[in-house]
Amino acid sequence: MWDNAAALNRTADLLIAAAGLIVLYWVIRFAIVQPVFAMREIRLGGSATHITLEQVEAIARRDIHGTFFTLDLSRLRGSFEKMPWVRKVDIRRSWPDRIDVSVEEHQPLARWGDTALVNLQGEVFEAAYDETLPVFVGPAGTSREVAIQYEQLRGQFAGIGRTPVHVQLSPRRAWRVRLDDGMTLEMGREMTESRLKRFLAAYPRTLAPLARRIDYVDLRYANGFAARVPELAKVEAARGTARPGV
Repeated sequence: MWDNAAALNRTADLLIAAAGLIVLYWVIRFAIVQPVFAMREIRLGGSATHITLEQVEAIARRDIHGTFFTLDLSRLRGSFEKMPWVRKVDIRRSWPDRIDVSVEEHQPLARWGDTALVNLQGEVFEAAYDETLPVFVGPAGTSREVAIQYEQLRGQFAGIGRTPVHVQLSPRRAWRVRLDDGMTLEMGREMTESRLKRFLAAYPRTLAPLARRIDYVDLRYANGFAARVPELAKVEAARGTARPGV
């Protein structure tokens, strides 16, 4: 080999190229950590209405380290996603020194029991919220199903001028609904659509004309439903106790 000029030249070229690559690597490594490439601005966009400036500043101080080239976007994204109202976040570098953060926040649809909220996609999240919302109750993992049922019920009850405020799915898959006037409907597990349709069709000519508060309706009958009217129950009870003396 040592007496082969061509082979020696090729070897020398390879060594020079390798040395050049090593030098280039360290030059680039040195350059990208220079202060000239430091991140100096963070721009927040999207539907960020519940995120405060103080929260963003705290994340910036804790997680924005390095330069335009070395910033850990995954870590920064994780910090934003841990915030209570953040559903999704997209983070991008913007040359030369800016970070663009686009946030999609949760839009509350209802409360999930007493501990959390449900967004428009039927996802459960935890955040502080003071405004009045309907309440959903159900086994773990059923929030989306309850949310879909609620939207259907809201449209159906609008026909009689009522709104569902409490929708419950039991562990045995039975549905119960409470309306804004205090009426609770027991819908059961089977044929809930046909049962509700029958009730809504009969309501205008049966219960509505009573003009009294109805606190409970059981739809789990083959050919009808049963309703409890507290005022009439009190009247019947008074009649039963008002007997003539002997």
